[in-house]
Amino acid sequence: MNIKFPFQFDHKGQTAASDDEHHIRDMIEQVLFTSPGERVNRPTFGSGLMQLVFQPNSDELSATAQFLVQGSLQQWLGDLIEVNNVEVQNRDSYLFVTVVYTIRRTNERRMSDFKRAI
Repeated sequence: MNIKFPFQFDHKGQTAASDDEHHIRDMIEQVLFTSPGERVNRPTFGSGLMQLVFQPNSDELSATAQFLVQGSLQQWLGDLIEVNNVEVQNRDSYLFVTVVYTIRRTNERRMSDFKRAI
């Protein structure tokens, strides 16, 4: 059973579950938006992406963010997915991240979009 993220209860009052495909997407979201040091028992977990959003927007910042995200996903989820492409955009007060990946177990290619207010 895969626990749904964010943690919630189902209609029976039990811990909500998700299928493998949604669980992988949930794990990608956790890696993207968790800052290193945020988790006590895993101080290096996360991407550090949220720390970059307050930097001046530039081509260098975009390249840094893409490199950071791709490296973090490979480090933490490399046994589950192959990261094919990452795009990071900072528009208005939102951070947009698009991740194209292949699920290793099924060899299915997926694309997931993430949006976070900053």
